[in-house]
Amino acid sequence: MVNDANLTKALGDLHAALDDLNLKHKPGEVAATRDQVFKKYQQIFSTNHTPELTKEEYTSFLYIENNRHWDSLYRRGLEAADDMVKLRDALGILLDTNKPIRDRFPRALDKVKGLGHGIATAILTVAYPEEYGVWNNTSEAALRLLGLWPHVEKGGRIGGRYEKLNDLLSKIKTELKTDFWTLDMLWWYILKQKGDQKGPPPEEESSGGGEEETTGGFRLERQLQVFLLENWDRTPLASEWAIYSTPEGPDPDEFPTDVGRIDILAVHKRDEKRFLVIELKRGRGSRQAVGQLLEYMGWVKERLAGGHGTVEGLIIAQKADRGALYALSNLRGSAKFMTYEVEFRLKEAETADPA
Repeated sequence: MVNDANLTKALGDLHAALDDLNLKHKPGEVAATRDQVFKKYQQIFSTNHTPELTKEEYTSFLYIENNRHWDSLYRRGLEAADDMVKLRDALGILLDTNKPIRDRFPRALDKVKGLGHGIATAILTVAYPEEYGVWNNTSEAALRLLGLWPHVEKGGRIGGRYEKLNDLLSKIKTELKTDFWTLDMLWWYILKQKGDQKGPPPEEESSGGGEEETTGGFRLERQLQVFLLENWDRTPLASEWAIYSTPEGPDPDEFPTDVGRIDILAVHKRDEKRFLVIELKRGRGSRQAVGQLLEYMGWVKERLAGGHGTVEGLIIAQKADRGALYALSNLRGSAKFMTYEVEFRLKEAETADPA
């Protein structure tokens, strides 16, 4: 259960953040966007339509241009569409409100690979907007930051964990007099205020700032992160490391911890107790980045490696700060620095066949 004192304090912070958010995002426009998405996808994700769901209908939801809220669902979600028979069965189970969510949630996720809790709860929020909130890396990181992440018994099933989390989200939603859609925006905003948000906000184009402009590099850290995740197998890291994921299949990026979010967490392909923490900087990697990296490494050592495994660190940036290199030199090889380059090519387009 969540500590009552923590909840009272957090609700005060959330009320203030919601007021600020409403000044920057007009509630009427947010509601209009929400209603457009609900109108389209509540029909698609209805129990009547699920047996006839097409691949095109499902995959369209995975892109922010259509769902207007979540920008990375497609990275894992496309895999689920490879077997539409299993996906239809999984969604049929997930959306059947005649059974408790704690029972049907794990059954649905186990049914098809690629349907993680981030995608499943986004679908639930759209299909049943008054009943279910979103559990993804952003909401988890914000709740941890506020001291609200609900305690669950180690090894507890994912269905029970989501049921407990959803009860908390419902309580917060009621106290704030808002809806789950807006609450999901609020988690992003809380992290942005605390300096822990690297991705673009829902329903808004991202903008630069906070770091020097780069030449020949990525404009945003999120772009660097997405590029690495989507091209992981083509990097030299892939020969030894795989993107870390838990049995319930969370989103692979921005792994949530109590001290912030790890940009990319990897595990060794031959030693499951050997982890790699990756901190990304689109421009110059600084001494501050080394401090962040060490915090994350310590968390992984205690929480995931169990004190018996090994944790290595890696900073990837366009340029190396001399101070950062000196700091890393004292870590005896447990943390390293890599720079990236962006290659740009032009080639002649194929001419149209006159025939």
